[in-house]
Amino acid sequence: MDRSAPTSPSPTLFLFGDDGDDYAQVLTSRRFDFPRDHGSHPDYQTEWWYFTGNLSGIDERHFGFQLTFFRFALAPRATQRESAWATNQAWMAHLAITDTTGRQFTAEERFSREAQGLAGSALEPFRVWVEDWSAEGEGEEGLPMRLQAQTDRAELRLILTPRKPPVSHGDGGMDRKGPELGNASHYYSLTRLEATGTLRLDRSEQQVQGTAWMDREWGSSALSADVVGWDWFGLQLSDGRDLMFYRLRNDDGTSSPYSEGSLVDRDGSRRRLTGRDLSLQVLDYWRSPTSGARYPVGWELILSEEDLRLQIKPHLVQQELDLSVRYWEGAVEVTGRHAGQDITGDGYVELVGY
Repeated sequence: MDRSAPTSPSPTLFLFGDDGDDYAQVLTSRRFDFPRDHGSHPDYQTEWWYFTGNLSGIDERHFGFQLTFFRFALAPRATQRESAWATNQAWMAHLAITDTTGRQFTAEERFSREAQGLAGSALEPFRVWVEDWSAEGEGEEGLPMRLQAQTDRAELRLILTPRKPPVSHGDGGMDRKGPELGNASHYYSLTRLEATGTLRLDRSEQQVQGTAWMDREWGSSALSADVVGWDWFGLQLSDGRDLMFYRLRNDDGTSSPYSEGSLVDRDGSRRRLTGRDLSLQVLDYWRSPTSGARYPVGWELILSEEDLRLQIKPHLVQQELDLSVRYWEGAVEVTGRHAGQDITGDGYVELVGY
C-alpha cells in the first residue's frame, strides 16, 4: 500500500526522541562481534539496517535500490501484559527503486509490531524482517546476505557477498553526533558488497548485478538542539576505495564540528575523516513538486591530502521518499580526478531535514 502524504514529517522528528535517558546509551567504543551485532539491540531506542546499491540489468540498464529496516523501542522496558500482541518494539521498512533509463522512481513502506512473528530480528542464522521483506545471513558471520522485498510494482531479490571486511566508524565504533553525554551511535558498514539477483518492475523482470553498501547504526540520543538535518554520502570509487561522509547541518546553515566519515582503502583499512579534512560544495538544487522541499542535487567533494576531487550528481533528481517520513535518498554517479588520473564511481546520498 502506498501511504505517502504531502505533509510527511522529516526523519529528524521520527527517528530521534527526547527521552533517550531511560534507554541504553552509547558511551564507549565497541568491538563488534558478528553475527551477533548484525542482530537487534533492543535496549537502545533506535536502530537501522540500511542496504543501498547500484545495479546493471539488460543492455547495461541502470537501477538503484534501497531496502531499509528500522526498529523503534516504544518504551525502555518490555511490556508485561499477558498478550501475544504485547511488545515494546515497533518496526518500519522502506523499499525504493530507481529506474534511471525509464526515468522512474518508486518507494513504498511497511509497518509492524514485534509480535506474532510479524517483524523482528533473529540469529543462527541472522535474519531481520518486516512481514515478508527480509535480509538473511549465511555462514558463521552472517555473510553473504540475501535481500527479499516485493510490492505490486516491484520485487527485489539479491545476494550480497562482501569484498571487504566490516569497517567501524567514529572512535572505535562509537560515532559521536554532538557534545552531549550519550549523543552517539554504534556504527559500522560493509562498504563494498557484490550484488547479484533479480529485479522486477511492473511486469518486467531481469537479472541484475552491481555493488551494494550496508550501514548499521543504533543508539538512543537526540540530535543537538541546533542540528536540523544531515547529508550522508556513501561512495564506491573505481580505484577500489570507498568513502563515507555525513555533514550534520546546523540551523544557521553551518556544518556541525561533529560531521565526519571514513575513507576505506582497497584492503579494508580505514582513515578517519573530520569536517576539517574535506571541502563539500553544493553545485545544484532541485525542488520537489510533491513536497515543495528544496534539495541539493550536485556536489563537489575535495579531499586535499589525498589529492582527490569528486563531482557527485544523482542518476535521477526525483528520488524523494514522501512516505510517513519524508527524505531524499538516491543513487548517484561520481566523476573526478585522483593524483592526476581520472576516477569514476557510484554511490548513494541521503538528505534529511529539508
